[in-house]
Amino acid sequence: MHRLRGENAAAALRSLKEIWRNLPPSWTQSDDPCGLPWEGVTCKNSRISALGLSSMGLKGKLSGDIGGLTELRSLDLSYNRDLVGPLTPRLGDLQKLNILILVGCGFSGGIPDELGKLSELSFLALNSNNLTGRIPPSLGNLSKLYWLDLADNQLTGNVPVSTPDTPGLDLLLKAKHFHFNKNQLSGPIPPRLFSPEMVLIHVLFDGNQLNGSIPDTLGLVVTIEVLRLDRNALVGRIPSNLNKLLNINELNLAHNRLTGPLPNLTGMNNLNYVYVLDNCRSTSLDIDQHSYA
Repeated sequence: MHRLRGENAAAALRSLKEIWRNLPPSWTQSDDPCGLPWEGVTCKNSRISALGLSSMGLKGKLSGDIGGLTELRSLDLSYNRDLVGPLTPRLGDLQKLNILILVGCGFSGGIPDELGKLSELSFLALNSNNLTGRIPPSLGNLSKLYWLDLADNQLTGNVPVSTPDTPGLDLLLKAKHFHFNKNQLSGPIPPRLFSPEMVLIHVLFDGNQLNGSIPDTLGLVVTIEVLRLDRNALVGRIPSNLNKLLNINELNLAHNRLTGPLPNLTGMNNLNYVYVLDNCRSTSLDIDQHSYA
């Protein structure tokens, strides 16, 4: 059975070899990716465990054959701008996948719901593509995820949170990075997205079309170091409990429609940068050691 799985995976990789162009020369020198090793292919016990083909100049599409690499732990195809087309739902077949990095490619279409099946995934980076549509609520099933980067795409719709019937991003209690900036997300930032159980460090929502007020539940995530909500259409007052974020070093709320006073930031000794430029504000910072605009 193990040998059969290895043979199936090799056949899957050979199928991808047929549709990808600009392959490394070693891919043409043998039919066995684990025999005479193919560049960028890592094998363990004669089974393909990792593909690391970043910045190779690859051209083509990500076909469903990728789903045959069932022993894959890491898949990195980043910075191959000519890898185009949709992300195949068969990525959800890679049940052992721990790392998925597709940064800086030319992928388009929606993020497959099937990515929510990757229960071992800890690192998911799909940023800087041409992805459209909504953020799948199924990503909330990725309970081991610590890095989620969907930035610099064309994603639309609301930020999904859980309901009694569906998962949502509020369930990602091990996540340290929420990178959703430079998209076209709309609607309010859901208050239930944040909770005191979270360990988020970077919360990036800048450059979207979000409206409504800043949820005061953000003040419950005391691990936050960078909070960027700039360049949206947020309104109302800044929650006073943001001053409980004692680890924060960058707070950017610029280019919104916020009103009212800033919270008292005394005691936030790690805070280096506060940006509030271009808001309908009536006050300014009162702490000399903090730089702001």
